[in-house]
Amino acid sequence: MKEEKTEMKGALGSIYVVQRVITVFVIIMAFFPIANPAKICGLVSDKISLFTAAISYSTLTEACKRPFRMGWVDEMTFIVLYIGAIVAVLGIAVTAAGACMSAGNLRFKKLGLKVTILGAVAEIIGYAVCFVSYILVQDSARLNKVEPEMPIGVIIFGVIALVLIVLSLYINAGLPKADKDMPYEMESKYKLFLMFLPFAILAFLFCYLPLYGWRYAFFDYKSGGTLSADNFVGFKWFTYLFTNSATRADLLNVMKNTLGISGLNVLTQWLPMVFAVFLCEVGSMRFRRFVQAFTTIPNFISWVLVYAVALSIFATDGFVNTFAQQVGLLAEDATPKNYLMGNSHTWLKMWGWGTWKGVGWSAIIYIAGISGIDQSLYEAATVDGAGRFQKMWHITVPGLLPTFFVLLLMAIAGILSNGLDQYLVFENAENRSSIRVLDLYVYRLGIGSGSIPLSTVVGMFKSIISVVLLFGANAISKALRGESIV
Repeated sequence: MKEEKTEMKGALGSIYVVQRVITVFVIIMAFFPIANPAKICGLVSDKISLFTAAISYSTLTEACKRPFRMGWVDEMTFIVLYIGAIVAVLGIAVTAAGACMSAGNLRFKKLGLKVTILGAVAEIIGYAVCFVSYILVQDSARLNKVEPEMPIGVIIFGVIALVLIVLSLYINAGLPKADKDMPYEMESKYKLFLMFLPFAILAFLFCYLPLYGWRYAFFDYKSGGTLSADNFVGFKWFTYLFTNSATRADLLNVMKNTLGISGLNVLTQWLPMVFAVFLCEVGSMRFRRFVQAFTTIPNFISWVLVYAVALSIFATDGFVNTFAQQVGLLAEDATPKNYLMGNSHTWLKMWGWGTWKGVGWSAIIYIAGISGIDQSLYEAATVDGAGRFQKMWHITVPGLLPTFFVLLLMAIAGILSNGLDQYLVFENAENRSSIRVLDLYVYRLGIGSGSIPLSTVVGMFKSIISVVLLFGANAISKALRGESIV
């Protein structure tokens, strides 16, 4: 093992690093529309990537329904293109697997190099099939409608795949011969990293890759249009957000509602912890499990169904008004009140529904924390004569405080992220001014009004402010408690 590390520290190790960097670059580029090898004509959207072309035939042929029907282009051409994209993406995945194997011992490295070569060959085959579809599309009946385009990505990605093959062969030739009896081994730190890698990829896809959409904030973009130098406006929408009086007034109202509702959630962040502490004090395990399941289930109910439940209870003909009439609290000729309408106590209503839906789910992490507290502490406290509440206050709560403060910091960082579903379903004409939070405002601005650049600007400021709040709260925690989560 030491000889392998010494060997990898030299020129061979540098080439290994280059190979891995190239592999990561190819993986990332597969998710971006730039230099897409599947871009063979004008019917293929500029907004789809190689990955999208490989997983969604309907997206790939979204603009081809009429050309197929009119016979301008043969559908078989796009089937060939689809197959080529699938083979190319599978080749990239195999190449990535080979790069992961390179973190193992000598035998694992040798196997990883073979897998990398196999994946690179599959990539080249996929790109070649894409190029064949480009040749086929030039035989279309209406070239002016189809607009064939030379797929530059085929050349770029193909050259990169060839480089990977050459580097892999060179490294394989430089490595010593592996003993066939040698087991496939990998250091624990690399195993842990590879276990974490799928979650990092998902975080990249769903958290960081969407940041590519921030470019819309610098263009005068309309839905269905394109981004080009002709509609580039620089920081126009940034200045418009603060100089336009109507937009500024809306933003102030939205921030007031967002901070008000989120502030209630932050101030009551301790509720799940208290609920978990008292739940764990219940002696009957059957009753405890029932309560935990009963309070956790609402988390899995959609907000549409929650609103349906609220409507059946608090509407004019709901349970509350019907019960009030039956017991004489409300006269039969009186007009029932719709408790879901109106603008009074909207923040408290939204906080109440959110707490009812999430308190059981949020308590799970505290229940897990309680199970991790050393039981000998409770036994020692019992010997010293401590009662149940004394043990809760002096052992359970201090044991949960580190978890509480981490979740509190995360809640402060996400204070501008109230979500969308809850406020969208509960919104009506009467409570709109008090329920319109930032996420709902961005949705209405972008989807409802079609002002995508302006909604993108608002979303950018939200992300930046959230990051600042996270590091600010973390700095305060480090100063007061001496602990940091970032």
